[in-house]
Amino acid sequence: MTGFRDFLTRFRPAASPGRAAPSGVPADRSAELRAELAPPLGLLEQTEAEARSVRERADAAAVSRRREAEGQAETIVAAAREEARQVRARTTEQVLREADGEAAALLAETEREEASVRDRARSRTPALVDRVLALVLEDFAADEASIVPPESHRAPGPARPRGGGS
Repeated sequence: MTGFRDFLTRFRPAASPGRAAPSGVPADRSAELRAELAPPLGLLEQTEAEARSVRERADAAAVSRRREAEGQAETIVAAAREEARQVRARTTEQVLREADGEAAALLAETEREEASVRDRARSRTPALVDRVLALVLEDFAADEASIVPPESHRAPGPARPRGGGS
């Protein structure tokens, strides 16, 4: 288009009638050509202005779409980050709940075992004491021992006769 405009604009009115224009066209013919070419030149300038306007609107629309896409991308990234944070929080809560549950189960099991041991000890203590006493009495009977401790364990005092006494 620039080349066509240059072609159209190189015709200038001649300084005097009958004298040739710089392009070799007589001056009167140059004026006629310029007059004939004025509407297409105006149309060309109008078309170029419209093309510039369309190009500017397209550039502005592209910038607007790019900004909108960037905004959407930022929104998506923010949502993904928030979801990841929530997943981490849920996972942490779940792990803590499971650990609490396991700890509570272990504590309950330990308490049950402790109660069982206490119950067994209580139920066996009288039997154990009876058994120990029975063993001691059997030992005394087997050795024909008396309930009186041996002389080496006695406190000093009057001597007692040993045996059947008279």
